[in-house]
Amino acid sequence: MNMCAFAIASSGKRCVLENNKNARGETSFTCKTSEVVVERLSGYLETDQCVNACGLHREFTGQSSDAFISSEFAAHLCSPACYQNCPNIVDLFLNLAAGEGVSLPSLCQNQKENHRAMLTILSNGSPVGSPLAAPAPASL
Repeated sequence: MNMCAFAIASSGKRCVLENNKNARGETSFTCKTSEVVVERLSGYLETDQCVNACGLHREFTGQSSDAFISSEFAAHLCSPACYQNCPNIVDLFLNLAAGEGVSLPSLCQNQKENHRAMLTILSNGSPVGSPLAAPAPASL
């Protein structure tokens, strides 16, 4: 069960972890296949390395674009460790984003630009990586 999220069945359909609550309020999980077909990765189990690099967890339920609301999630998804090395996860969220009218490449570009802008602000407007002058010692 713990390998369901981000897996692809041998049929090529994405696996989805769904949660259900019973009458006592206890949550149970069920692994199901969705109707979403992935062409090139049938029978694929996502690595823990990619799940971690992309800021996800194995208990991720459903297939939803809600995660895009979090700038922290977008930063993980757009990081080189995830975006360049985890094509299954990137493909999933690329399609989820497109379904919401969002371009994942544009979202990631904005993430990079916002990060650079924040570094510039934090460096008092100096280009990132430029040396900063130390204040002169106070005279006694």
